[in-house]
Amino acid sequence: MRSSKAKDDYYVGGRSMGRWHIGLSVVATDVGGGFSIGLGGLGFLIGLSGSWMLFTGLIGAILSGVYLVPKVYQLSAQHKFLTFPQLFKFLYNGKVAMVAAVISAIGYWGFTSSQILAGAKLASGTFDILSLDQALWLMGGVAVVYTVMGGLKAVIYTDTVQWILLLAGLIFIGIPLSIDFIGGWDRLYSELDPSTMRLDNVSWSQLINWAITIIPIWFVGMTLYQRIYASKSAQEAKKAWFIAGFFEWPVMAFLGTLLGVIAKVAWLENQIELPLLESGQPDAETGLPVLLKTVFPVGLLGLIMSAYFSAIMSTADSCLMAASGNIVSDLIEPNKKGGGDLSMVWNRAITFLVGGTAMVFAGFMTNVLDLMLLSYAFMVSGLLVPLLGGFFGKNHHPNAAIGAMIGGGVCTLALEISGVSMPYDLDPNLFGLTTSLVIFYAISTYFKRHGYKHNYTG
Repeated sequence: MRSSKAKDDYYVGGRSMGRWHIGLSVVATDVGGGFSIGLGGLGFLIGLSGSWMLFTGLIGAILSGVYLVPKVYQLSAQHKFLTFPQLFKFLYNGKVAMVAAVISAIGYWGFTSSQILAGAKLASGTFDILSLDQALWLMGGVAVVYTVMGGLKAVIYTDTVQWILLLAGLIFIGIPLSIDFIGGWDRLYSELDPSTMRLDNVSWSQLINWAITIIPIWFVGMTLYQRIYASKSAQEAKKAWFIAGFFEWPVMAFLGTLLGVIAKVAWLENQIELPLLESGQPDAETGLPVLLKTVFPVGLLGLIMSAYFSAIMSTADSCLMAASGNIVSDLIEPNKKGGGDLSMVWNRAITFLVGGTAMVFAGFMTNVLDLMLLSYAFMVSGLLVPLLGGFFGKNHHPNAAIGAMIGGGVCTLALEISGVSMPYDLDPNLFGLTTSLVIFYAISTYFKRHGYKHNYTG
C-alpha cells in the first residue's frame, strides 16, 4: 500500500516484476483454488483424464508466449497501457475499447465470485463450525481487503507465496496422507474402473470444449495483460509464460485429479460421506474438502487448508484487480468531465465495491467450475475474434469489432442460460465464437467494399 503511489504502481506493479514472480502469479491466478476444487471434481468423476483440461492451459501459455507477449509488451512499453481494452482502443477506437471493457469487467467480476464460492465450499465442507455464507464472507473479505490496500504488487507477491504453499502442501502432505488413508496405491486400481487411471477416459467433444474455452483465455485475459505490462522486459514476460504453462500441466493437473480419484475411492469404501445433488448423485466438488477434513489431524489440516485458501485467494485477488482496472481506466476515466485520473482513494473504493458485489453474487451460485467456465466463455466468445483481427488482419472497421463482441458474447450467454442441447455435446462457446467470426467478417467486408482503410501503427 505504501509503495502504490500512482496508477502504474496500483494496476501494473510499477512495470518492474521478474519472471518468477510473474510466472508463479500467472499460474496461481489461472489454476488457483477454483480449478483446484474443479480438478478434484473431475478426478472424482472421470479420473486422471480430467488432467487434459489443464493441458489446454499449457498450449495456451506456449502460443501466447511465442506470438502475443512480445508484440503486446512492445506496444505497452510505448503507450503505457494499464488494461487490456486500451489495446483495443489502439487497434480500433475508444468505442471498441469501452465495449471490450464491459465484457472483460463482467467476466472477471463473475470469475471473482467463482473463486470466493470455491473458498467458501472448501471452508464450510472442512470446518463444521462455518456455514457456507459465513465462510464466503470471511474468505472474500480477506482477499478484498488486501487487494484494495496494495494493488497488483500485493496480488503478485502474495500469489508467489500462495502458490508455493499450495504446491508444497499437496506434494508433501496431501497426497501421501490421503494415499495412506485409503490403504495404499493398489486401492486406486482395485476399487475403481480401470479407465479411471488412464488418460483416454474423455470424449473428443469434451477435449474440444476445454480447448476452445481455455486456450483463447491466454489471449484475452485482462489478468494476463496486467502481468505482461508489469514485467520488466519482454523476455522476462515470455519466460514467465513458459514457467506458468509447466506448472499447469503436468504438475497441477495430475496433483488435482489424483486427489479427486482418492476421494472417489474413500467415498466408495464409505470412509467419507458427501452431500447429494438434486439428481441424487454425490457432489463431486465436495469430495476433496471432505477427504481432507477426514484424513488430516488438526495441525496438518490447518497447513493443507491454508494452502488451498491461499490458492483460492490468489485467483480472486487477480480477477478483482482486473475488473476494477476495467471499470476505472476504461469506463470511468475516459468519460470523466475535465479528464485526468481518479485519485488513489477512488481507485481503492471502486475495487472494494467490485469485490463486495462479487461476494453477494457468489452467495446465489452453487457450482464453481460451471461459473468459472461460463465467465471464461463469455469473455472468449466476445473478445478473441476482434483481437486477432485487429492484430493480424488489415482494414477491419471498428463496427466489425463491436458487432463481433456483442454478437459472440450474447450468443454464448443465451445458449448457456437457455440450456438448449448442443449437437455432439459441444460447448455453446464454439457457436458464440462462430457467430463472432461471421459478424466480424461480414461487417469488415462491407466496409472494405466501400473503400474503408484502417491499419494500426504498432
